[in-house]
Amino acid sequence: MNEQSGQACWERRTQRPLLVLAVAFAVAYAVPIVDNPADQLLTSLCTLTEWVVWGAFAVDYLMRLALTRHRREFVRSHWIDLCAVVLPMLQPLRLLRMVATLLLVGRRARMASQIRLTTYVGGAVVGLLMFGSLAVLSVERESPRGNIRTLGDAVWWSFTTMTTVGYGDHAPTTGLGRMIAVGLMLSGIALLGVVTANIAAWFISRFEKDDVEERRQTEAITHLAEEVRLLRAEVAALVSREEQRRF
Repeated sequence: MNEQSGQACWERRTQRPLLVLAVAFAVAYAVPIVDNPADQLLTSLCTLTEWVVWGAFAVDYLMRLALTRHRREFVRSHWIDLCAVVLPMLQPLRLLRMVATLLLVGRRARMASQIRLTTYVGGAVVGLLMFGSLAVLSVERESPRGNIRTLGDAVWWSFTTMTTVGYGDHAPTTGLGRMIAVGLMLSGIALLGVVTANIAAWFISRFEKDDVEERRQTEAITHLAEEVRLLRAEVAALVSREEQRRF
């Protein structure tokens, strides 16, 4: 089995299990925040699940690295994957594990050729809204000056932040909360740009198809006109010969 087929086989076999683990991570990340204060055993179980999911993605990265011969090139071209794997080890914060898992899921999702751009953008919007709401709620709920106290407030704040509307009725007051806000704003602008570019590309492709069809029709009309002209010339020549034969 050559290098490319080995990597493709590994990615094909692990794509669905990793997506399932990512869903498990989302549940494990959300439960202690929504069910606050959560039971100590439940919190420990959710934390263990988060680390297991991160470990699975770390193993996936190491396996893909082992399956390639050009490891330096692989590390250079997959530096986001490497940062996402190493980041939680440097400072084991739950937020960092969330960011790392989102990065790795996004990388693997882009590798899947059957996932279209619209599906990927839609999933990214839902994921960012969910994780952004949970993340800001986890850091702002206990802040003395915070005004994001419930999940509904956090979801509303995420919507207004990602769309860059910013009504100002809810805003983060902690440094980490503001960092989350910056990430959501930049992500919202980027996703809006992707959606706008996709719609523009669709219109351009439609216009190009219309132009191609119009050019084909024009060429067909020109060709028919040329055939009619030739037929008229032949008819005129036949009539002229017939008249000469009579006289």
